[in-house]
Amino acid sequence: MALGAGRVTRPIRGRAAPLDEKQLHVSDTAIADYTPRQIIEDDLGGMSLDDAMAATMVDVEDGQLVTGTVVKVDRDEVLLDIGYKSEGVIPNRELSIRNEVDPNEVVTIGDEVEALVLQKEDKEGRLILSKKRAQYERAWGTIEKVKEDDGVVSGPVIEVVKGGLIIDIGLRGFLPASLVELRRVRDLQPYVGRSLEAKIIELDKNRNNVVLSRRAWLEETQKEQREDFLANLKPGERRKGVVSSVVNFGAFVDLGGMDGLIHVSELSWKHVDHPGSVVAVGDEVEVEVLEVDLDRERISLSLKATQQDPWQEFASNHQVGELVYGRVTKLVPFGSFIQVGDGIEGLVHISEMSAHHVDLPEQVVTPGEELWVKIIDLDLDRRRISLSIKQAAEGGVVSAEYQEHFGEQNYDAEGNYIGQPVGEETTEGQEAWEQYYAEQGFDAPADVVEASGDTAVESVDPDQGEPAEG
Repeated sequence: MALGAGRVTRPIRGRAAPLDEKQLHVSDTAIADYTPRQIIEDDLGGMSLDDAMAATMVDVEDGQLVTGTVVKVDRDEVLLDIGYKSEGVIPNRELSIRNEVDPNEVVTIGDEVEALVLQKEDKEGRLILSKKRAQYERAWGTIEKVKEDDGVVSGPVIEVVKGGLIIDIGLRGFLPASLVELRRVRDLQPYVGRSLEAKIIELDKNRNNVVLSRRAWLEETQKEQREDFLANLKPGERRKGVVSSVVNFGAFVDLGGMDGLIHVSELSWKHVDHPGSVVAVGDEVEVEVLEVDLDRERISLSLKATQQDPWQEFASNHQVGELVYGRVTKLVPFGSFIQVGDGIEGLVHISEMSAHHVDLPEQVVTPGEELWVKIIDLDLDRRRISLSIKQAAEGGVVSAEYQEHFGEQNYDAEGNYIGQPVGEETTEGQEAWEQYYAEQGFDAPADVVEASGDTAVESVDPDQGEPAEG
């Protein structure tokens, strides 16, 4: 090969340009020793090129766990390179156990991700994968081991659903509202984002169902504290607490360590249709401890025990033979019930309703009617009061609570009722008195007399409108 006079040209902008000998010098000896090498060698060992290419691809089957690299993140799917002939597709719904999550919040390009093959080839020829299902598969083995060892799982609350919370424990664990705390919680929203610990109380892999109980974990961890609390709580002791929940049969009160129950019968001395009419969640109350059950760890409380017994108060301020003013609350075949105090009702037996024979109570009184009755028996132990309309009509001493309205200062020298002095407001008692006579059909206030130095109400014959002989 001749190189000319020691110069080599190279093309520059379409023409040859000279090269200096200092830049390039190839000896004749080097050229003579050059042996061309083989560029392509058949090293497939008889395998076809297609087979060789296929051998470099991974083989996948439905249900198989695979690992790959995130190569693309879209709004509704993620592409994962697992070494297959095409990238696998993870739909948004299969990306996370959280619902309606942004893919960019779960993965980023370059992340190594484990996924489960859902479909080797869909109708569009795509490989469909699930990161969520792979997570389930891994988590189930761990969850089953924790359940077997009676252990504890933990994870963040990711969602509030009907009846409870969803906790991310590698899969969706359901925590019922009744098992979130030692007492039932009404508002679950503040728990979202919090990491909670709980015991596993139910597993069903076929249904992909895991039920948790945080209350069981709290009871276990706080057992020693509860035992000390119960040991220091004595019947008859009064404690302050906060109403934590109201149910049909009563109300639970947080005593600062444990909840105690006020049964509906212990809420008030009055009849209670529903506990919600007496207390509400958040109310601060003072209660008396009735019973402490150490074995069952239950505390029985009473609210009415901290209040004055209206029956005791009534018995202290009244005595047999007095006249009291009341309102008919209910009629029964054997008589009528009359409310004579706050939460105090007495019975007028049908034989005590009139001096005349009475077949039915409605022949004498009607519900809501207000009238005078006489106390003829007062049994505090049995909480029963026997009253008489018939004997009230015969006159008697007015109870002290009515003395201000019906005392001797309200009668003239002849014993006529004159009411309050001119210019003073009409009292509630006076209105009640006037209403009674108005209902009886009188045009003017009834006559009353003083008897033996005591304030007395002279009997009035409702039919005649005149005082009857006492």
